[in-house]
Amino acid sequence: MSDKRKQDKKNQKTTYCTIYTHMINLKVKTLVKILLYSVISPVFLYCLIFSFLYYQEHLIETQSKISEIKEKNPLYRIYTRNNDTYYLKHVFIVLERLGFKRTHDEFNWDLLWAHDYPFRTLNSSLSKLHTHQRVNHFPGCGYITNKVDLSTTKGRYVLPAFKIPEQRDEFLEYANQHPEIMFVQKSNEHRGISIKDVNDINVTTAGSFVQEFIQRPFLVDGYKFDIGVYTVITSVDPLRVYVYKGDVLFRFCPVKYYPFDSEVLDKYVVADDYLPIWNVPSLRHYYTMLKFSMKDSFDAYVRSQGKNPEKVWNGVHEAIREITLSKESYIKEAVKRFGNGRNFFELIRIDFALDDDLNVYIMEANMSPNLSSAHYAPNQLLYEQVIYNLFSLIGIGQRIRKDSLKIRNRMEEEMEVAEKNLMVLPELCIECDDCFRVECQLCNPCFTPEIKLILSQSYLEHQNKMDFQRIFPPAITKDMVLKDYTLKNQLLVRWYQGKCELDHSWCS
Repeated sequence: MSDKRKQDKKNQKTTYCTIYTHMINLKVKTLVKILLYSVISPVFLYCLIFSFLYYQEHLIETQSKISEIKEKNPLYRIYTRNNDTYYLKHVFIVLERLGFKRTHDEFNWDLLWAHDYPFRTLNSSLSKLHTHQRVNHFPGCGYITNKVDLSTTKGRYVLPAFKIPEQRDEFLEYANQHPEIMFVQKSNEHRGISIKDVNDINVTTAGSFVQEFIQRPFLVDGYKFDIGVYTVITSVDPLRVYVYKGDVLFRFCPVKYYPFDSEVLDKYVVADDYLPIWNVPSLRHYYTMLKFSMKDSFDAYVRSQGKNPEKVWNGVHEAIREITLSKESYIKEAVKRFGNGRNFFELIRIDFALDDDLNVYIMEANMSPNLSSAHYAPNQLLYEQVIYNLFSLIGIGQRIRKDSLKIRNRMEEEMEVAEKNLMVLPELCIECDDCFRVECQLCNPCFTPEIKLILSQSYLEHQNKMDFQRIFPPAITKDMVLKDYTLKNQLLVRWYQGKCELDHSWCS
């Protein structure tokens, strides 16, 4: 019995040990699970999330770098004689809004914006332009913007002027015949302008000219002023000219004209510190409170005086047509050294003065007109709208996102302007059996590469002109006389006549 008890006790002890061991193991496992779930799992989860975030950030950076490598921008280059380009700030702003980036590369660019005349210094590179490259000046544009050449041009809208000393005798004879007329002597640098007695005029000073002075100017609240009209030449031979109709720049003399005193220049000379339109009492309310443009404010004032402002703007457009046509042949000759001239365009501001009967006279034409609002901040909008509309007109502000102005493929080119968009005069073209008849050159079988390029550019300009108005070729009328135009100008006007017959939006 005793052995049996001993064996039972031993078995019981073994059972207790097994149970105890099992309980200890269970507690350890429980503690391990608690440790795993409460400490190790969050650490593992944190590591997993951190790895994911790191991978995601790295992936974004990689994609961004790839995108930067793939995404290129059209390029513009600036040419000036000095390093100060702050006055071009609004040009930079508009170009960058259009997706352009600045480059200093002499050859690889899409647009060259030259503040100064570039064709002497950059002659070698500008004579080897690619078809997609554009330059904001025409060779020979000085025939329009040179003050002596412009003012001594004979025309209905240019006051009589005489080169000194070359036309000394003619001037003295004219002054003797018109003793009541006053004259101003000017230089090409536009310095030292003042009214002088005929006997006080230096008739030996080279590079100057003497011009008749408007003695009865049209005044607003007693102030004399000039009107700056932004004008763009997009082609020469044939000629295409546009004016910006969105607004014009009015600049007033800071001192009232009467009582007149020729010794007080601020009465009749518009200088850098001119009186802005928002400080002219009769125009201030229209411009600042009613938010009309400068042009519309002026037109409202003129109508309030019982006069018709359309006389002014019709005269302005006719004056610009007359002066550009008279200078076209000179510019054409200058362009010949730089290819076919299709790379160039010209933005100028032509300044006009009015007499008391609203007759307009050209005072000067400014190459690279001031586009800086540093002096008059409210002019910023005018300048940026002029630049933006200009880039649209000439195709710089593209509707298609591209990394260059280069044509990428034929289908893309035809999407913008196809042959059917250029076709006119169907009744004429069906009868054309040879290309020696001038008008037949406007028919597809007779197209030359040059004619097709000219018409394509004309078509795109019409589609993209926005607030620019075409003034040459002029508005299409039934009684138009073409014989005074060059052959290419006649052909282009005839094409516009054909487009006008098909779609009246082309008539003006």
